Amino acid sequence: MASNLQSTVRDLQRRKARGRRGLALMEGVRLVEDALAAGLRFRGAVVAPDLERTARGTALVAELGRHAVPVEQATARVFASLADTETPQGIIAVVEPRAWTLADIAWSGGGGGGLGGGGAALVIDAVQDPGNVGTLIRTAHALGAAGTIALRGTADPLSPKALRAAMGATFRHPVVALDDPRFIAWTRQHGVTLWAAAVDGIPLHRALPLRGAGKGEGGKVDEGPIAVIVGNEGAGIRPQLNAVAAKRVAIPLAHGAESLNVAVAAGILLYEVLRGR
Repeated sequence: MASNLQSTVRDLQRRKARGRRGLALMEGVRLVEDALAAGLRFRGAVVAPDLERTARGTALVAELGRHAVPVEQATARVFASLADTETPQGIIAVVEPRAWTLADIAWSGGGGGGLGGGGAALVIDAVQDPGNVGTLIRTAHALGAAGTIALRGTADPLSPKALRAAMGATFRHPVVALDDPRFIAWTRQHGVTLWAAAVDGIPLHRALPLRGAGKGEGGKVDEGPIAVIVGNEGAGIRPQLNAVAAKRVAIPLAHGAESLNVAVAAGILLYEVLRGR
């Protein structure tokens, strides 16, 4: 008979259950270590018999004990039925992820990627692959973006696969889910300029003025904050968002290349925008 913790793990494999209960699943040694380091609250962990056969696994179980996290041993067969990965690392944890809000997307002036200092945010529009969503969050965090907005149709940033792909960035980088009206109102309230990634947009080198030539034309990128929008892997950005974007920007590709992975494209655009801040 399954324990309460094992039943919770099975329940949290569904997005609606994660949203209703305010909980998420972390799978893998590295991700659980990062969640502990970030100070997340743990509800419990299920471990496989072979986890403590390694020094790192033993140390992790001991660290969970120091944080008073209930640890439950499962048979190899039961653990495999609970795991989301094909080659599980021997630990699944139930945690309370941080509930980010728009207030967490920094608007204070001066450095640190804060939008008030002329920074940038990433907007994800209906990207459906959770691995892409996690990689987008990891990229935005690594490049110093102030936060990430997930619009409707986007895969759950708190799904096990998205969390693994984000490599712990979700614990430290604000990720906020918004519907279109709230997103548009937020951009207007804070004077955010929207840049939409589009294959038929203006080339990136033309969208970005030359640096070091003073402000305005040929100077810095727009003085105010910028939100870079990337869209669905096949359909791209929805028309209603393209309609409110100040710029539609394309990354020039070599002859014969059709497209870039959405996270790679976002990384290029964010890097170029942020280094011109």
